[in-house]
Amino acid sequence: MHICFITNEFPKAGFPHGGIGTFIATISKALVERGVKVSVVGKNYTPNAVTEVINGIEIYRLHAKSIKGLAWYFNTRVIAKKIEAIHSKTPIDIVEASDMGLAFLPKLKGIAYVIRMHGGHHFFAESEQRKVGLWKGLQEKWSYKKAEAFIAVSDYVKTHTSKYLSLEHRQVQRINYPINLQHFQPIAKPHVPFKIVFAGTVCEKKGIRQLIQAMTFVLEQFPEATLDVYGRDWTYPNGDSYITRLKTLELPQLKHHEDRVNFKGIVDYDILPEKYAEAHVCVFPSHMETLGLVAPEAMCMTKPVVFTKEGPGPEVVTHGVTGLLCDPYNPKDIANQIKWVFQHPEAAIKLGDNARKSVIERFNIDKIAEQNMAFYKTIVKPKGL
Repeated sequence: MHICFITNEFPKAGFPHGGIGTFIATISKALVERGVKVSVVGKNYTPNAVTEVINGIEIYRLHAKSIKGLAWYFNTRVIAKKIEAIHSKTPIDIVEASDMGLAFLPKLKGIAYVIRMHGGHHFFAESEQRKVGLWKGLQEKWSYKKAEAFIAVSDYVKTHTSKYLSLEHRQVQRINYPINLQHFQPIAKPHVPFKIVFAGTVCEKKGIRQLIQAMTFVLEQFPEATLDVYGRDWTYPNGDSYITRLKTLELPQLKHHEDRVNFKGIVDYDILPEKYAEAHVCVFPSHMETLGLVAPEAMCMTKPVVFTKEGPGPEVVTHGVTGLLCDPYNPKDIANQIKWVFQHPEAAIKLGDNARKSVIERFNIDKIAEQNMAFYKTIVKPKGL
């Protein structure tokens, strides 16, 4: 079997990437280990073309065009030509892309086209209570029409995406993101007392603003508490920094405790477990997720985790059993969950132990890889069709 993933986010040293990139790197390695040939095609982070092999995965980073208004057209042509060249040499069975990834991609005979529902434009427009953009909405509709099957990373994303985009008469299966159990495992060193750790893109929908506001309530009872924020900055369309906004508008509200919030910048994936290990509690109060990787990663390390009660949060965390859920729009509730961890050390340890057991059972890479392979086998086209 030969799988070709379409993404621009496959991890590259020195460049930030999101959860999709982490997922594809993890699942691709597991598939290769099971005898599957995996190719990854997408734009390069730099203006040149590079081909490399990482963990047996053939990665084609293509030269990104920057023609204003037409970049999408030329980039799609470059990607399509590369897929055709790969297919002519070693026939591809399945092409997989994210929600808008098939919009302009021509389909080749003999290949099954799959969309993995990571959370697209319609999904987040609903969750953020904003209008669907005409151009992005059309792209997503065109992409969904081309797909022959779908994989949803959570029941929530499946249900809410299907409200806007038709999935009828095609196979749809929910398969969770996998967690690298070897990478995220307990580290035998004590946590830093009262240290709160957040990881993820520093943007509004990740709930970081409300988390900083929650620090006011946490510091009233635990003045030694600190918040370490790991992740890349988000920029507004005009280029303004979201972190700058937080420092300007939110940190002064902490009343001389601004130094208790530390923006640590992008953290390398290889040392992320060390940062989780330092935490007394890991907090991810996202306004919305399709599933989220950071919460189960920290859970896998036996850390007590505060996650969002919105969206698929309850699919990941059972409140009071494997972690805690919070109202991500309510700083006081976020603070209450954090303070509970500080106030109940023995119960917090039990949460962490339960959390790791839950992740091993439900997000195990071996189990997830087998689920993916089983699904792929049901949609592979017979040769000659």
